[in-house]
Amino acid sequence: MQAFSLSGRAAIVTGAATGIGYGIARHLVAQGATVVLNDIDPARTAEAVERINAEGPGRAIADPGDAGSVPYLRGLVDRAAALPDAELDILVANAGLTEFGDFFAFTEQSFDRVTTLNLKGTFFLTQAFARHLRAAGRGGRVILIGSNVGNRAYPDLVAYGMSKAGIAMLAQQLTLDLSPLGITINCVAPGAVLTERTEQEEPDYAGVWAVLNPTERVGMPNDVAATVGFLVSEAAGHISGQQLLVDGGWSAYAPSPQFLDRIRREAKKPEE
Repeated sequence: MQAFSLSGRAAIVTGAATGIGYGIARHLVAQGATVVLNDIDPARTAEAVERINAEGPGRAIADPGDAGSVPYLRGLVDRAAALPDAELDILVANAGLTEFGDFFAFTEQSFDRVTTLNLKGTFFLTQAFARHLRAAGRGGRVILIGSNVGNRAYPDLVAYGMSKAGIAMLAQQLTLDLSPLGITINCVAPGAVLTERTEQEEPDYAGVWAVLNPTERVGMPNDVAATVGFLVSEAAGHISGQQLLVDGGWSAYAPSPQFLDRIRREAKKPEE
């Protein structure tokens, strides 16, 4: 079932071989779009494209590369814009890096890795995409993928949270530059989402976040993908410069797993 048809439209989704990015790319193809999948790993990108194309009705095209490299990103936009039978007018800047670390011990190298991909890559990909649309005289949709950690403090994610807050502000700032061109830009900020990566961090990731989220379940990639699908549709043409949190209500009161562990430890202490 196609909630919003994207037939004849082309999209770029970065960081799309697995996790949230894969879910978004799959959802857009299911709505009929031609989607260029970017990821740093060529083999995983090719596998993702093969799986998505087995479902249709749109199509996926692999374009592996470093989403923190400005020359690569400019080439990515050029290649996507040259695709036949589909007009490039959707960008989903999803590629990002999470690095946990104590603030007092966080290294310059870790900081640069996070900010180069999350901030620099997102900024210059959006710039290249918007330049293309301006030259083509066509409007479009930009979706930046932020995080609820850009909205609420979280242990050991200072640099990551700072970068995601910056992405949300980028969407707000660029409303001024892009609106006259007919381009909307919004930030979708997921909360805890069960992916290959997060399951490696915590084996009971789904169980932990079912306790922490008011919705009593962990987020899934399709929760984010469906939100993106709406925002790139014609139905969302008057929504721009916004940050939409898709986090099951977590940010409404923001307890962390560490906080939950502390409460449990306190409850187990013998009475004095």
